[in-house]
Amino acid sequence: MDILEKKIYFIGGKGGVGKSTTSAAMALFLAQKGKKILLVSTDPAHNTGDLFHQNFSGGKIEKATLNLDVLEIDSEQESRNYINGVKGNLKGLVKATMLEEVNRQIDMAASSPGAEEAALFDKITSLILEEITNYDAIVFDTAPTGHTIRLLTLPELMGVWMDGLLERRKKVNENYAQWMNDGEIVEDPLYDKLNERKNRFKRVREILLDETQTEYIFVLNAERLPILETSKAIETLHQHGIHVNSIVVNKVIPEEADGRFMAQRRSNEKLYLDEIRDKFEHLRQIFLPLLEHDISSLTALELVSGILGDQIEATFQL
Repeated sequence: MDILEKKIYFIGGKGGVGKSTTSAAMALFLAQKGKKILLVSTDPAHNTGDLFHQNFSGGKIEKATLNLDVLEIDSEQESRNYINGVKGNLKGLVKATMLEEVNRQIDMAASSPGAEEAALFDKITSLILEEITNYDAIVFDTAPTGHTIRLLTLPELMGVWMDGLLERRKKVNENYAQWMNDGEIVEDPLYDKLNERKNRFKRVREILLDETQTEYIFVLNAERLPILETSKAIETLHQHGIHVNSIVVNKVIPEEADGRFMAQRRSNEKLYLDEIRDKFEHLRQIFLPLLEHDISSLTALELVSGILGDQIEATFQL
């Protein structure tokens, strides 16, 4: 299926390789083709606003250019919203005398490892299941590789965890019915809430695994560590049923770059480019040149977007 016809794009990679620039360029290219696009930054160190020379720090969807909106997710705020939502769901389901202690336990859990990622995934789930109806596609600019892997494998892990919770809850209800000697299982709003969340995780996981809807793109540079990290990340995601089909090799030294120093750098880079072509031969490979200036203006971003778009479209003409 044409990469340009997907509904969801996840763009990841090692820190500093150019994920945000690539994500913004991809979103801009799709928008300029007439699609209504939402670009979402999940990286705590947001710099999407810098690329568009706008302030997107309010945690709300903002207009960037024609057909292109941007959302920079505030992970701390989403974590607070997530915890408050959990408390709200339990209010009325727990005895008033126990509520204070339950809330205290929830606040303690909120500071545990993985809590912020769970909150972030909850936000991403809402965007994929609900906000997508307002857009032709959503492009996610993700945090560095390790964070991305944990984020994308959460639906599987949370699904298993939720199954365990539901099974235990079901047994409690069955035992309660036996103790009451009438055999009739009482209504359990908490079980219903858990089941509702399980179904949301199931639906979003189906979308994440559907290659006709979701495209995974890894960005790397022609250097040893990004190549190793990308290879490991692709293999890890593959083990979880998530298949990466495309890579973007960023900052490739152009032929016209002159001087002895650049010639030596290009010679060294060629070894890594050959390794990339061989190691990732089964993937779509897109190469973006190192520009002579920073991507610090919309004009420069449009230049990168055009090069990226030309390369993508060229892959379907081979």
